[in-house]
Amino acid sequence: MFEFKTIALRGLLAVAISLAALTARDVTAAETATPSTAIHFTFDRPIDASMAPFFLAAKDGSFSNERLNVSFKTAAGSPEALARVAKGDSELALVDINELIRFRDKDDAAPIKAVFVLFDRAPYAIIARRSRGIHLLPDLDGKTVGVADGDLSMRLWPALAQQNGINVSRVKFHKISAAVREPLLSAGQVDAVAGFSYLSAVNLRDRGVPGGDLAVLRYADYGCEAYGFAVVANPAFAATKPDAVKGFVRALIAGVSATVKEPARAADEATSRIDDGDRDLERERLRSVLIDNILTDEVKRNGLGGLDAARLDRSIDQIAQDFKFRKRPAAGDIFDDRFLPPVAGRLIN
Repeated sequence: MFEFKTIALRGLLAVAISLAALTARDVTAAETATPSTAIHFTFDRPIDASMAPFFLAAKDGSFSNERLNVSFKTAAGSPEALARVAKGDSELALVDINELIRFRDKDDAAPIKAVFVLFDRAPYAIIARRSRGIHLLPDLDGKTVGVADGDLSMRLWPALAQQNGINVSRVKFHKISAAVREPLLSAGQVDAVAGFSYLSAVNLRDRGVPGGDLAVLRYADYGCEAYGFAVVANPAFAATKPDAVKGFVRALIAGVSATVKEPARAADEATSRIDDGDRDLERERLRSVLIDNILTDEVKRNGLGGLDAARLDRSIDQIAQDFKFRKRPAAGDIFDDRFLPPVAGRLIN
């Protein structure tokens, strides 16, 4: 009888130990699987397929693998997105780096820096109708260009015009609402419009303007040195949670790689987040962005996310032709490369 009780107690003890081990393992697994850092991420404009790398990083688990819980919101422009980051309402945001350069010139500006450059070339462009006699940038002489309020591309127009020998007084800029930019050009009420190449050009083709009648005059093709959209970080968050910022960057690189490998899936994922999104339109938009803005020769050589300080300095000089800096920022005031992985981890095929 005693022997039976001993065997029974040993059996119960073994079961208890096993259950305790399983419970501990489950708790450890849960702690590992549960994202520990929340990131409120702001896009500076409505969602489109150019943001697909972020959405694939979320869908494929790249953010959660870095123990990050990332939520997305949109803002009405880079100034609003930067204000959210400055206040700490958003830890990270995607903004036009050229707007960041102007923001940092303010006396009370928070020391926000970019930590990852997504667009190696700014998407600024003049989109014109060939049927109106415009094939190259100098053909804008005597023409009317529709420009929406707050259009960022106009900030670099003086430098671009000077660089290409264009008399700015000979080009008429007509202020318009962004909502009627493409309709006015398709109706022939202006000769060209200023905007982003992957937005206006793709939208115009969707409106029935023949692709052969569109001249997309990209600033980058005419000597503009500007970078484009970049991820910026709240200074306090970057200082106290540098590993979270590094993890976000690694996950985003994975998202870009997945987007390059499967652009149709990436565009479809972005489209699913757009009210009444057009899958074919967003696929074309993403194709344009990858070719013109993200997968440049420089990125293929040097990897994703970084920038060349000398080139950034030259782009700041170009901005200065239309913007009077109180204290001109240096490249180190705008970009912080400490959160990037080594080049080997940023190269893309």
